[in-house]
Amino acid sequence: MALAYVARFATSAAKLEAYLNRKLRECGWDEDTAPQPDVRALVERYVALGYVDDETYARARANSLLRRGYGRRRITQALGAAGIDEEIQEAVSASPSEQRRAILAMARKKRFGPFGHESPDAARREKQLASLLRAGHSLDNAREMVNAESIEWAEQWATELDHEQE
Repeated sequence: MALAYVARFATSAAKLEAYLNRKLRECGWDEDTAPQPDVRALVERYVALGYVDDETYARARANSLLRRGYGRRRITQALGAAGIDEEIQEAVSASPSEQRRAILAMARKKRFGPFGHESPDAARREKQLASLLRAGHSLDNAREMVNAESIEWAEQWATELDHEQE
């Protein structure tokens, strides 16, 4: 069951262990009547064999969420829920330029700020700002995007850190 799961899904060690423990409970495995299988040892074996790699999983998950427009805080929450260590979370965290590109992607997708059909009023602007904050973006970046003067300005703002690094 474990081998089929890791062959089909990218997963972390903690998620695999939780899955196997849940499946044992669902199958009616009673720890009072029979000895419990050593799930932790199985997971550690899969990690040693390279079937499960938390860093690779974390990097792929973080990049996927960034492309969908989510911010650093939301990505950290998702990785924490998957049982990824804080050291690995920090190693795969988005740079400031990646965070700006992510908020640009979300604003474009949701038609926030300059990407909307019309200039938003104060109430709509607050809703857009709240949505970007819930998506894990910083308040400063969310304000910049919602208050952007034009699409060109927003795109230039999102990529200006890339040009400074070159």
